Amino acid sequence: MFNIKKTLTIAAGVAGALAFGGAHASADTTDYVVQSGDTLNKISAKYNVSVDKIAAQNNISNVNWIVTGQHLSFATDDTTSTQTASTTTAAADTSSTTQAASTTSSTDNTASTSTQTASTTTAATSSTTTSSSSSSETAALSALIARESSGNVNATNGQYYGLGQLSAQARSIYGGNTADYNDQLNAVKAYIAARYGTAVNALAHSNSTGWY
Repeated sequence: MFNIKKTLTIAAGVAGALAFGGAHASADTTDYVVQSGDTLNKISAKYNVSVDKIAAQNNISNVNWIVTGQHLSFATDDTTSTQTASTTTAAADTSSTTQAASTTSSTDNTASTSTQTASTTTAATSSTTTSSSSSSETAALSALIARESSGNVNATNGQYYGLGQLSAQARSIYGGNTADYNDQLNAVKAYIAARYGTAVNALAHSNSTGWY
């Protein structure tokens, strides 16, 4: 027998579903009215709920057969989306932190290398300068001794005596009265340091005036 009340109820349900866009979502579940062309796979993809879950919650034995106008009620799986987003964000944060740490480490290494290079360059320059200065001093001292005595510790010229031809007054202050080569050499160095500062300066004065 044709049931008018049941027919009106189904029609009202379909009309209500169409009026509200075919679905109504609540905080915990989604109520959905099957539309023409729908399949459980489409509904599953749309609401991110598995086909088996929709079937189990609506007592559907054949997942390949649903009817237009059929009401489906199922819990939405927001947790999965939230967890996925959280995992993605955590991975991005970890990647950013790792990259920042790597960049900082690289910057520190570069700065350290630059500092070491600069330090090495400075040390090398200082060593070269010192070596050059020492060579110049040795050459200037040798030139003065050669000019004054030709390297003869017994060379005399009146009151002037020895390698550097120091006067009696200078020898009384700086030494060099013996015939010992080192004694005379140290006396010449002391005399030059006190009067001219360096042998280079003493040689320059000698070149200019003929004496030092």
